[in-house]
Amino acid sequence: MSVVAQIKASAVKAIASLYNVELQEKDILVNATKPEFKGDYTIVLFAFVKQLKKSPDALGNELGNKLISENSELFSSFNIIKGFLNLSITDSYWNHFLQLQYHNEHFGIQPSNGKKVMVEYSSPNTNKPLHLGHLRNNFLGWSIAEILKASGYEIVKTCIVNDRGIHICKSMIAWQLFANDATPESTGIKGDHFVGDYYVKFNDEYKKQVEALKATGVSQDEAEREAPIMKAAQQMLVDWEAGNAEVIELWKIMNGWVYNGFNTTYQRIGSNFDKTYYESNTYLLGKDLVESGLQKGVFFQQEDGSVWIDLTADGLDQKIVRRKDGTSVYITQDIGLAEQKQKEFGCDQSIYVVGDEQNYHFKVLKLICQKLELPSADQIYHLSYGMVELPTGKMKSREGTVVDADDLVDEMVNIAQQKTIELGKVKDFTEEELQQLYDTIGLGALKFFLLRVDPKKKMIFNPEESIDFHGFTGPFIQYTYARIKSILRKSGTDAVSAIDGYSSSLLPLEKELVILLETFPSIIEEAATEHDPSKVSIYVFNLAKTFNSFYAEHSIANAETESKKTLRLQIARFTAQVIKTGMSLLGIHVPERM
Repeated sequence: MSVVAQIKASAVKAIASLYNVELQEKDILVNATKPEFKGDYTIVLFAFVKQLKKSPDALGNELGNKLISENSELFSSFNIIKGFLNLSITDSYWNHFLQLQYHNEHFGIQPSNGKKVMVEYSSPNTNKPLHLGHLRNNFLGWSIAEILKASGYEIVKTCIVNDRGIHICKSMIAWQLFANDATPESTGIKGDHFVGDYYVKFNDEYKKQVEALKATGVSQDEAEREAPIMKAAQQMLVDWEAGNAEVIELWKIMNGWVYNGFNTTYQRIGSNFDKTYYESNTYLLGKDLVESGLQKGVFFQQEDGSVWIDLTADGLDQKIVRRKDGTSVYITQDIGLAEQKQKEFGCDQSIYVVGDEQNYHFKVLKLICQKLELPSADQIYHLSYGMVELPTGKMKSREGTVVDADDLVDEMVNIAQQKTIELGKVKDFTEEELQQLYDTIGLGALKFFLLRVDPKKKMIFNPEESIDFHGFTGPFIQYTYARIKSILRKSGTDAVSAIDGYSSSLLPLEKELVILLETFPSIIEEAATEHDPSKVSIYVFNLAKTFNSFYAEHSIANAETESKKTLRLQIARFTAQVIKTGMSLLGIHVPERM
């Protein structure tokens, strides 16, 4: 049980004994004591002053004395400041906690809770390579899945690939027109980049044709409709849906090139899935649910035969779920896929990691699933995140101004190499060790920078800023971890012995570190509850920063006594382990040396 949970339980018991009032632990608000006051944890008294008919000072004194008299092994002293009861925890408690946990490699990881969660992320289109926005999506999805797993959930990671539609037809038409049978193999270009290049070529040619038509006096709208290359792409989509053998064969070949490229990128960035769905297999799903919804009165049919749902009573608007020609729209497919996933995996929650431009779509999806009374409709959760921009501004796929994920990773690794060489501490590394270190630092910097921000916020990604060995960055934390591992190696052993007895008094920075370490499980729980990996990012950074302050102030190798040396080695080992676990939840490796 965490120290905060113990404080709450002790306070509930003390209040029942003193005032014969039964409170619940959730009624007790406990915060870390502000640095300017003496104490470790603070109970906020205002919440029940009125109920107990006591002044804050009287209540604080009576409660404080009761807590100390009945929990002397936990509380050493208290003080009251304007309605806040500040409690000091005994050094013996922290020493005992340290002895129990400093060698626990699974500290913070919870046992199975018997619940299953699906996390869907990535969701790329097969007309272009993964880009910077996909990186934030992948890192968020993968990380929240790992955080939930650490909180005791069974996890299913899924991806839906948008492998059909007008976008892939554009790339296919452009390949037919301009490629001269070129392939990724014949050109040496990675498959997803190769196909993406033809998507850009399509739009370049489309613009030319629109301008040429406008020069003949045609309006902008008509030119956009009548451009031959656009009409060819639209016809190809019709042929694909009709099952035209030649079109299907080219579609399979070009998508195969893209999948090979995607897989290479996923492997490099450490992203993986338990199940991949393809829109070409799911786009007809949901049609039976439309019929069912019509019979139940959830949907209504217009005179032209199209089917709609009226969500105005829910503060939204009317939404089409089937066109007049009987074809599905995106929301219909998503309803059908939600039902299929539930039948297949029976998850207690389904999390969709999708950008905030789709907020409305997911409100509608959840509402429709609820009105259709689909199992677990209430558990649909949209993990909405803000877009990533570069210092130069927004990116556009059609204009070829998107930063490809592969190119960005390469750039990050190159910056990591330059920065590491500047530090000049890796002269004894082999070439293979150096390359692995550059990859570890570069990818770590990229992931940490994209995960350290609350997902809901838009952000600007600056590659140079993300690899600063002294800033709020992944490399700063990686360097701290490597530093601790070096300290432990120089001490002669990683297996630090236990201290006899628990009487050793803790200096302020020693205590601050141990208190911070103790909160790690609650940080994981908070990040899981709020679906926010930035909670872990900020915590691990603060832990690394606090350790550096501690190490600058207190020698480990030349500690005042042997017991102090052992204590500090234990704190160092525990800190390294928590950093490693915390960074692993973000998908970031920590090097033993750097």
